[in-house]
Amino acid sequence: MEVLDLAHKDANIQSLASKFMPCYRMISSRFGSLLSEDTIAWIQSALEEGRVGEVASRIQETLEASENIPLNIAVTGESGSGKSTFINAIRGIGHEEKDSASTGVVETTMKATPYEHPKYPNVKLWDLPGIGTPDFCPETYLDQVQIDQYDFFIIFSSSRFTVNHVKLVQEIRKMKKKFYFVRSMVDKDLENERKSKPKTFSKERVLQIMRDYCLKNLSDEGMSEARVFLVSNFDLSNYDFPKLEETLVKDLPACKRHAFLLALPDVSEAAIDRKKAALQERIWLQALKTGALAALPAVGFILNDIDSMDKCLKHYRNVFGVDDASLLQVAQRLERSVEEIKAPLKSLDLLALIKGESAMDQLLKVGGGFCSANGGIMGAGFHIGKTYYIHLHFLNTVANDAKILFRGILGIPF
Repeated sequence: MEVLDLAHKDANIQSLASKFMPCYRMISSRFGSLLSEDTIAWIQSALEEGRVGEVASRIQETLEASENIPLNIAVTGESGSGKSTFINAIRGIGHEEKDSASTGVVETTMKATPYEHPKYPNVKLWDLPGIGTPDFCPETYLDQVQIDQYDFFIIFSSSRFTVNHVKLVQEIRKMKKKFYFVRSMVDKDLENERKSKPKTFSKERVLQIMRDYCLKNLSDEGMSEARVFLVSNFDLSNYDFPKLEETLVKDLPACKRHAFLLALPDVSEAAIDRKKAALQERIWLQALKTGALAALPAVGFILNDIDSMDKCLKHYRNVFGVDDASLLQVAQRLERSVEEIKAPLKSLDLLALIKGESAMDQLLKVGGGFCSANGGIMGAGFHIGKTYYIHLHFLNTVANDAKILFRGILGIPF
């Protein structure tokens, strides 16, 4: 009997090894996987050699590192260009709330000041002193703000980019750091143009003029390859912020991408989908880790672990802004009751998601069949596929609720 069990175990591990690479490629985000290429190759080799304990440990280390790795974002530019307003918007904090970045019509930042993300303290946005002041010197500025600690720079201007911006970028380039030009206060200038030229006003034409003007300024200073993102600090879902967000996600290394994705506000349905993809990859890796440790049949998922499932669901709600505190903020913003905001949402009641012959029962059946059909792909025969599908069901439900809220904020009826 022991020989048969060992043979079964070996067969399950080899099956998992053969399925790992193609399935991980399928499940990982199109913006890049959480695992580095070296780690993927190492896991593949370790599974083939039966070193399942080492695989589980390596996956756990990677997951923990992605949750705790520091991400430091520098926000700089000319005085009064909206740097602090942008930082508050990214963090989802009002300008009058505790721990908000100071805002004003004059330069309010005298030294590099870090602001933690309220949900992810390992993510910090740094409000740097303005570069348009008389004392600005690009050669000493980066030493003053300690450039080495930042992962990338977002460089603001509320009108045009000048020689000071270019000099700063030249110093940033020497340190091999990435930078992104942002033209802020777009909505304000659009409104002024609309009021002054109501008969001939064209939003698209004015935006293109703004963009061309900024690019010409940079080109005149020797930066013809520059790209400029047009942004409204008060409405991040509009103009170029979604493009900026996507660019930053693509440019970040795998080890920091996950932290950045989760910290970003849900400014578009595409942003919500990116978060969902990142979390789906984590679910798969957690299932793989459990399966690699177990590698024996007939244990299955503990369905009565309500506390664990409730914790999981609350985590997803918090990530997507469907938690109670966030729902209260949405209700206040839309001037509607919390009950009305909650009415169309399906992720608020755990028992409704898992009771009886519900969608959860169907998912469990599908999950079990998936495991059998694929040789124990999610857990080497342990029905870990059920874990994956249960968590995926929670994730999909919360992400769909996040989209409902986003549409409601845009004025689309619930």
